[in-house]
Amino acid sequence: MKKTVWTLAAFLAMFTTFAQTNRWQQRVKYVMDIDMDVTTNRYTGKQKLEYTNNSPDTLDKVFYHLYWNAFQPNSMMDTRSRELGKKMVSNRPDWDGRVRDRILNLKENEIGYQKVKVLKMNGVVQQTIEHETILEVKLSKPILPKQKVVLEMEWEAQVPLQVRRSGRDAANGVKFSMSQWYPKLCEYDNDGWNPNPYVAREFYGVWGDFDVNISIDKNFLIGGTGYLTNANQIGYGYEAPGVKVVRPVGEKLTWKFTAPNVHDFVWAADAEYKHIARQVSGGRTIHVLYNYKPNDAKNDEAWEKVADAAVTVMPFIEKNFGAYPYKQYSFIQGGDGGMEYPMATLLAGPGVGTVFHEWMHTWYQMLMGTNESLYAWMDEGFTDYATGLVADYYFTEMPKKNGTTHNDTKLPKYHYDNYNAYFALVKSGLEEPMTTHADHFNTNFAYSIASYSKGAIFLNQLGYVVGDSVRNKILLEYYKQWRFKHPNVNDFMRVAEKVSGLQLDWYKEYWVNSTKTIDYKIDSLWEEGGKTKISIKRIKEIPMPIDLVLTFKDGTQQLHYIPAYLMFGAKPAEDNTPRIVHDAWKWTHPTYVIEFDKPLRDLKVVEIDPTQRMADVDRKNNKLELNW
Repeated sequence: MKKTVWTLAAFLAMFTTFAQTNRWQQRVKYVMDIDMDVTTNRYTGKQKLEYTNNSPDTLDKVFYHLYWNAFQPNSMMDTRSRELGKKMVSNRPDWDGRVRDRILNLKENEIGYQKVKVLKMNGVVQQTIEHETILEVKLSKPILPKQKVVLEMEWEAQVPLQVRRSGRDAANGVKFSMSQWYPKLCEYDNDGWNPNPYVAREFYGVWGDFDVNISIDKNFLIGGTGYLTNANQIGYGYEAPGVKVVRPVGEKLTWKFTAPNVHDFVWAADAEYKHIARQVSGGRTIHVLYNYKPNDAKNDEAWEKVADAAVTVMPFIEKNFGAYPYKQYSFIQGGDGGMEYPMATLLAGPGVGTVFHEWMHTWYQMLMGTNESLYAWMDEGFTDYATGLVADYYFTEMPKKNGTTHNDTKLPKYHYDNYNAYFALVKSGLEEPMTTHADHFNTNFAYSIASYSKGAIFLNQLGYVVGDSVRNKILLEYYKQWRFKHPNVNDFMRVAEKVSGLQLDWYKEYWVNSTKTIDYKIDSLWEEGGKTKISIKRIKEIPMPIDLVLTFKDGTQQLHYIPAYLMFGAKPAEDNTPRIVHDAWKWTHPTYVIEFDKPLRDLKVVEIDPTQRMADVDRKNNKLELNW
């Protein structure tokens, strides 16, 4: 196999080619110098930001995120969490169990903050107004279309006690989980500024390049986004093979990272980290950093398993979801669960299910840069869908190596739990449209199931509508066309329509923009004029194409396929079952009758959608077994 040679110039040229689109997007280049005091849990920072206004608009202000200001008593995050905790869902408080009322009880040396001391544009000091987690900058001179400016900032910060995602002294023992840790420029897009306050969840960032230099106690090991450019001076397992590491003198080391074409930057640091690595195709490296526990072999084995699992599934991921375009990825213990960032993720522990989920966020957020606040389901839901496939592949491959078998007979395959969660949400009466802003759902319960489970069903059910093989082509084409470009739901739907040749706007309108549901039933069967007839009834509001499978006494089967009228076409046959394609079912008509030539008494089983990919809320009336 020919060895792939990566050069920075070729890498950036590749990104430039990918980034060409008719839709403009802003561009940033961060250079940051950080000096961390591990005793006080504070750091000082200097930031030089080159900001290119590629929009057609003149900007008279800019906004920054100051995420850590959320970790203060009575902040929006604190108050929102406590208010949701007053709501009971399934006899439980609806707050995030990791946050609860913990922020309210933080002491002065435990809170988080980011205090901007001075901000200049092209050397001129600018007026700033702090709105808790949003910094508004009123510019002394507007930024014109196609103009590049230099924004320079000095700030100081205190790392909060770990409550949510970022922070210090996490329950897993990690000292610093540094996510949302720097003043981050808000995104300006076709809809204008997006200064979303940090209330609970979801992020949005500007594509660009990061150079981050972190000075910290020399006993601390760091993992994060980007490539360590001075690895041979740092060591700790990052150095090239055979290199003798000679560290600079002094009590601190300065770690120099560079990350091309990303929209965020994360890092974590601990004096007890152990670093292991694996090489994969294309000269790429998988890094795993975890909190080492002496005399705990099981902990070592669990994290070794993470590294080996990544090597095992990477070919499958790239084949089905697109190539991984960077030269490294890091799985880092830290945070409070699992949280994704470009080229890295924070993991509370080594469970491979969470590992796969956070890694798949690379394809469905880190390489897309979708506005998560508006399209959380395109982030979490697409990721959950992909995770199911990756996990199934892994748990199929590993038994093969061990000489055992893997058998999962639950339907729908890979996504059984997602469907059940969605059905529970429908039954609860708390469902809200997926178009709801992530921070504005009435309950955490409704947000989580809409974003994760219903979002995953969107893709699995799309396979029912257009055919699984066509859906798979759609995902690869979506990756090809929209990586590095901030796609939205309409961009995805246009790809889906072009690849499938079907009209699909109705599917988006019903599934994404409403809380209407699907319910079909087998209504009646009879013989008439020498033919057998079957009536199917639509009970709920969403019209769908119908796979109706008939099984006869002799064991043969027929698939009667009824396209939905609004598709203006039909999906291709998905298997070798004899298929009869009927006229489209008009959504205005509640019933549809099919007929066939065999006697009624030859029929043994009638079933709507035996694959159970359609999210029918009452499956009890989808199957009829005839015991003649």
